[in-house]
Amino acid sequence: MELGDIGIWDARLRYGDEAEIAAWAGELEELGYGALWLPDAGGDIFAAMDVLLSATTRVAVGSGILNLWMHTAAQTAAGRQALGERHGRYPVIGIGVSHAPIVEAVRPGEFDNPLAATADYLDALDSTDPPVPREDRLLAALRTRMLELARDRSAGAFPYHMPPEHTERARAVLGEGPKLVVEQPVILGTDGARARTLARQSLAMYLALPNYVRAWSWLGFSADDVADGGSDRFVDAIVVWGDEEVIRRRVQQHRDAGADHVCVQVLADDNKTLRSTWAELAPALL
Repeated sequence: MELGDIGIWDARLRYGDEAEIAAWAGELEELGYGALWLPDAGGDIFAAMDVLLSATTRVAVGSGILNLWMHTAAQTAAGRQALGERHGRYPVIGIGVSHAPIVEAVRPGEFDNPLAATADYLDALDSTDPPVPREDRLLAALRTRMLELARDRSAGAFPYHMPPEHTERARAVLGEGPKLVVEQPVILGTDGARARTLARQSLAMYLALPNYVRAWSWLGFSADDVADGGSDRFVDAIVVWGDEEVIRRRVQQHRDAGADHVCVQVLADDNKTLRSTWAELAPALL
């Protein structure tokens, strides 16, 4: 699993015009980013990864995060194997159990015991022919028991929307060997009011998910911090905004806390700003 130090996470690398996405992937590879990460809300995530792999030659491509309720283990193994055979490089399979409100909306009554469901899915991946190797899969993990499962049954963990303090705790649970891939949302700009408005728009969905709220509480954020769109203290801890140096420092804080790879999610109002930000950040981050 060769990811480089810094990657890019973005939903727009999955959902949109394929030709445009392919062009972006080529640009990101030329800028020097080490990995490209795609979200999953159902649908053919392997076709989406195929677009990125076809448009690049070196950059790693991974799911961040494949929803295990939306794809059987057999489908995941077959999709990964087909991409590896077609491109001569396999995607990284980031796997997550998602969240009760999301799963219940599409599969009522099925979400139960996320830790056991994840372990069962890993068992199934081990049993497919060919299997999905432990060293090519990561687990979405926020708190201790899922982090322990990531340590014991995969290459490592992939937390999302967590500050460097979480990275330090996650590394302590994982120990020295496993990979720790973390996502960091960023806004390039020094207008605090605008940045926090954009950040709160991005955080709104996650503030409604109990598992994220519990993880933030684990880190010391109060009920008031996560109410009404989030306090300034909370928002600034999760989403870093400022100039290139401010963003570089936050990314380095994750690295210093134990992250092997930081995937940056640029929050931007439009595609032009998104692409220009990727380019402007590259010299500072890479």
